[in-house]
Amino acid sequence: MAQYNITIDSEILHHLFLKGAKNEGMAKLLESVLNQILQAQATEQIKAEPYERTEERQAYRNGYYSRNLVTRVGTLTLRVPRLRNGKLTTDMFRRYQRSEQALLLALMEMVVNGVSTRKIEEITYELCGTEFSKSTISELCKNLDPIVTACNSRPLREHSYPFVIVDAMVIRVRKMAVSVSGAY
Repeated sequence: MAQYNITIDSEILHHLFLKGAKNEGMAKLLESVLNQILQAQATEQIKAEPYERTEERQAYRNGYYSRNLVTRVGTLTLRVPRLRNGKLTTDMFRRYQRSEQALLLALMEMVVNGVSTRKIEEITYELCGTEFSKSTISELCKNLDPIVTACNSRPLREHSYPFVIVDAMVIRVRKMAVSVSGAY
């Protein structure tokens, strides 16, 4: 595993210890650390520092692109380095993942516990300051489908179960009687 040297600006430390701005200070600190890690990973992948000319150099830097990452302390804006010969490979976040994994797991757990998508949208706005749309929450729940399928199709004959608990949902449906009068 690589070892990174992280520097923290005095302004960020000042924000961290301000009274009442704890989440803002923590967000600035986390954003700074993650940006420095991305920079170090780009240097590691290229095998050269910025503007350094060496024989071992693998690629050249080509600026940055901004990427928002939603976390429990706020939305972080990351500056992801671009490389001329392709993309930076990092384990920091999966491709197209815009939110912290623990936050996504909490959203999926809310759905499993029966919280509506509209209520989840309100809760995430209160906690994070950003909304997750109903379609985003539905896409997250698609990750639960393989787990539920595996649980439903597991063999039950391998163990003896002293108790069986059955849960059901009854939905009442009104059937309308259609009367056809008149001749055809």
